[in-house]
Amino acid sequence: MKALSIRQPWAWAILHGKPVENRTWTTRFTGPFLIHTGKKFDHVGYAWLLEHQGLLDAEIPHRDDFQLGGIVGKARIVGCVSSHPSPFFFGPWGFVLEDSEPVDFIPCRGQLGFFNFGGL
Repeated sequence: MKALSIRQPWAWAILHGKPVENRTWTTRFTGPFLIHTGKKFDHVGYAWLLEHQGLLDAEIPHRDDFQLGGIVGKARIVGCVSSHPSPFFFGPWGFVLEDSEPVDFIPCRGQLGFFNFGGL
């Protein structure tokens, strides 16, 4: 199955209502994929989420409580867009997401771009 590395807290946000994943590159890929988190944490993104808490369907955890370095969820990409009405869209490209849900954490190394993961 395809997987994509997404920094925390954005991976967590996808699992709690973030409908679009921002990228600097486009994709033609649509379909299910696994959400992998790298070991780096986006502190600026965390501050942004705290300021916009009401956009998500869950309380944002403390920064020390995020899972890093493994598979945390799955979702489905239904398109790639250059604009989107969501306040989560920062562009220049956005992968539009549906059916996001958490999975039991699986530690693993990530890669750049989409990568194949066979452990689920």
